[in-house]
Amino acid sequence: MAISRTPYRVSFFGGGTDYPTWFRRHGGAVLSMAIDKYCYIGTGFLPPFFGIRHRIIWSHIEAVSEMAAIQHPAVRAGLQALGYDDSEGVELFHQGDLPARSGIGSSSAFAVGLMNVLNAMRGKTLDAHALAVAAMDLEQNRLRESVGCQDQIASAYGGVNIISFARDESFSVTPLGLDEERLAKFEQWLMLFYAGSSRLSSDFAKRLIGRLEANARHLECMQEMVGIAVELLHAGEMEAFGHLLHESWLLKRQLANGTSSKTIDRIYDDAQRAGALGGKLLGAGGTGFMVFVVPPDRQRAVREALAHLITVPVSADFTGSTLVYRKEGLVGAAKPAT
Repeated sequence: MAISRTPYRVSFFGGGTDYPTWFRRHGGAVLSMAIDKYCYIGTGFLPPFFGIRHRIIWSHIEAVSEMAAIQHPAVRAGLQALGYDDSEGVELFHQGDLPARSGIGSSSAFAVGLMNVLNAMRGKTLDAHALAVAAMDLEQNRLRESVGCQDQIASAYGGVNIISFARDESFSVTPLGLDEERLAKFEQWLMLFYAGSSRLSSDFAKRLIGRLEANARHLECMQEMVGIAVELLHAGEMEAFGHLLHESWLLKRQLANGTSSKTIDRIYDDAQRAGALGGKLLGAGGTGFMVFVVPPDRQRAVREALAHLITVPVSADFTGSTLVYRKEGLVGAAKPAT
């Protein structure tokens, strides 16, 4: 049996430049932070005593006789990718600290954690780079999802990072390297709110991908902001960082219809009037989590202005996707991958 713990992420700058359609022509860069809220996935071999072959527990409980009948697309594709079949029963469960489809990279965190535990059951340990690549392959190639590449990397590596994408499809991860004082200040100025109701990010991503070249100037500006934001964080200039995030949000809102909504705009305006310097809706758009940069002395006012929303305290995670439990003796008991 193996259990993985994989962090969700908050992205700040450069979103949109992590789509292969864009960075294959222009390169790309994002600034993101893995957070201390996690996706947990556990798996083991199901003994042949229950009249079923596989049991998958997520928002549904699936008890099936064959792998092809598994409804969860990522679980089914992940098992098949690693050579699992019906010769060995599999049990898998998922639990998340935050709701799915809410802009915090939950689908990619799931893909990373899934690849981690399924490989562990084969007796294999993947490093962060290999985990990110495996999750990208699962989402983009096997599931044909319209997703970017930053979320898998953020969840696999953990930390506060600049993630750069080259035209040859390679990527590099550069930790921001903030000292303890700067990191603490950064975390203290962040406020995360749940605006409710989930959505499929791929629906918005398809609209964005279809307009990448039309939005070239906006995306170039958003990519340039990554370097500026890094300099501001190293200097401890959180006020300027907040204002820059506001500028980036104004650009993001123009990338595709449905990125924002009247409800999201009202929340954003209420937060600004109460003292937030800037913020953004996380993920592709529509609804979900919103992050704001707020001076500590104004956070009570912002919390009161958004009292109808759920406040989620967050800090940076530096562990990335890890195996928090692994029972030796069962690992690798299934048929070897072919």
